[in-house]
Amino acid sequence: MADRPNYITPEGLLNLKGEKYQLWSIERPKVVKVVTWAAGNGDRSENADYQYGKKRLREIDRRVRFLTKRIEAAQVVNPQEQTNRDQVFFGATVIYENDREEKVTVRIVGEDEVDSTKGLISWISPVARALIKGRVGDLVTVKTPKGEEELEILEIRY
Repeated sequence: MADRPNYITPEGLLNLKGEKYQLWSIERPKVVKVVTWAAGNGDRSENADYQYGKKRLREIDRRVRFLTKRIEAAQVVNPQEQTNRDQVFFGATVIYENDREEKVTVRIVGEDEVDSTKGLISWISPVARALIKGRVGDLVTVKTPKGEEELEILEIRY
């Protein structure tokens, strides 16, 4: 990830900051209380609360370090500021039709925002790379594990 920019939408950055805050300011203090309480109960080698709590603290700390790095490296791109709205760029919502005549709606977002259940695809994904710079009516080709597939761009929104 370090060899490319960490583009992110304003909402994506808010979500990362929210997750970091939740972990650091709410969840971690609760776990610290449990670990402190469990440590006072004596033998730590057989104390499940203590062992689980310490493990959870390591997980939280690892995730907070990761989020901190991603937030620091973030380059916010606001799709609302896109002036060339007739082409597909980062942040665009695109409706396209595939070879099976299925209409698919995707939004091109940063790597930290991907959620296929919501149609959020990374700007570095094969589909997004095929769509980028396309215009309504264009046929673009995407390479898939099953071979090449043509996508027709039907609509672009920002």
